[in-house]
Amino acid sequence: MHTLEQTILETTAAWEQEGIAHGEIRPIIGAVDETFLQRMMLVFMELASGYLLMEEVAVDRTYDTWDGLVKARLKTLEVGVLYLVSDRAKALIKLAQTGLDCLSIPDLFHLSHDLAKSASLAVFSRLSHAQQALTRARQRLATLQASHPGSAQAQQTQALVEASEAEVQRWQGVGSAYRHGLGNLSLIMHPWRLVDSTRQTSKDVERQLQAEVEALEALVATHGVPVKQKALAKVRKQLAGVSALVDLWWQTVWHDVEHIALPPRWKHWVDELLLPLMYWQEHRSHTRCPRQKAELLQAFRAVQDTFERHPCTQRLAPEILTDWKAWAAEHARAFQRASSAVEGRNGYLSQMQHNHRGLPKRRYQVWTVLHNFDCRASDGTTPALRFFRREFPDLFETVLSTIDDLPRPRQRHEVLAISH
Repeated sequence: MHTLEQTILETTAAWEQEGIAHGEIRPIIGAVDETFLQRMMLVFMELASGYLLMEEVAVDRTYDTWDGLVKARLKTLEVGVLYLVSDRAKALIKLAQTGLDCLSIPDLFHLSHDLAKSASLAVFSRLSHAQQALTRARQRLATLQASHPGSAQAQQTQALVEASEAEVQRWQGVGSAYRHGLGNLSLIMHPWRLVDSTRQTSKDVERQLQAEVEALEALVATHGVPVKQKALAKVRKQLAGVSALVDLWWQTVWHDVEHIALPPRWKHWVDELLLPLMYWQEHRSHTRCPRQKAELLQAFRAVQDTFERHPCTQRLAPEILTDWKAWAAEHARAFQRASSAVEGRNGYLSQMQHNHRGLPKRRYQVWTVLHNFDCRASDGTTPALRFFRREFPDLFETVLSTIDDLPRPRQRHEVLAISH
């Protein structure tokens, strides 16, 4: 095992150096977080590719520790950071704004969770209490109808059942509306409006998010549900930050093609058709929520129909059109609103730690490079291929070719074996 671990680390270290020297590394869209196994680990991932830049054991998670580890890694890779997505820990915000001189984008998942914490427990506890009251009332009614059918007490209990049913329906409606409002946050946070694929700015997105938060607050207030104002205030502070991603993304897109003198007609084609087509196609595969998936699919189909009939699309040769689509898909993947990939990685490590009754500390680096060079997406690509934009050999086959024949198992003495 020691030999195997060392071989894996040496092989992937050489491949990474090849990727740095001969690959094509784009500015990093990073996510930073920490996880706790036997010791605390600081995690730094490139979100667009899923490449783990760093999983380091550390004694603390202060700004100085983060700054030293991250900058050392970036120096090795010879690359900068476009923006960082993280929770609102002060050290992580300072890391982005001061250490790396880039935008610190609030994690949309954490923002939604903070909003849910402001009132969801109060809303759904009332629904639970109403359902329990309805169950008791129905049981009481069944007992009375069996023993005293038609009695005044049975009639009163029947009225109580009907009132309880109405109360349950009321809180089910409130809960459904609350969930719908929470889901709207994700549907709003895009470079285009979902309903008609018209371009949005950061101000447009911030205004819609603010309106959605106010609508949720009014919803629960109307039904007498107390709201945790501290959690709500925390959410409002993050709205401008998470919305800033939209303008940054548009700036990055047009900086990438500023050397091409696109006529207004072609610019409109890229801006209003090509980019949203590939964006909706990319992001509809990232959600498992049926409602969101359906709405993203609807937006994709609406743009697809116009895109295919547009004269610019029909004039392009197939290979040129394929190149344009690949370019647009690359930028679609660069719109990263949440650090969910890091959270998933942390959960995976936690499960491995549990299954193996603790991972040897020397093996942490092995799990990191296995993720980067041997973990394959549905299209067969690895994080390393996506990050360096360079093919690498199959890790299993490469490592296997370096291993000599394993020692044969110990042979028991024939006479001793028979005597047993």
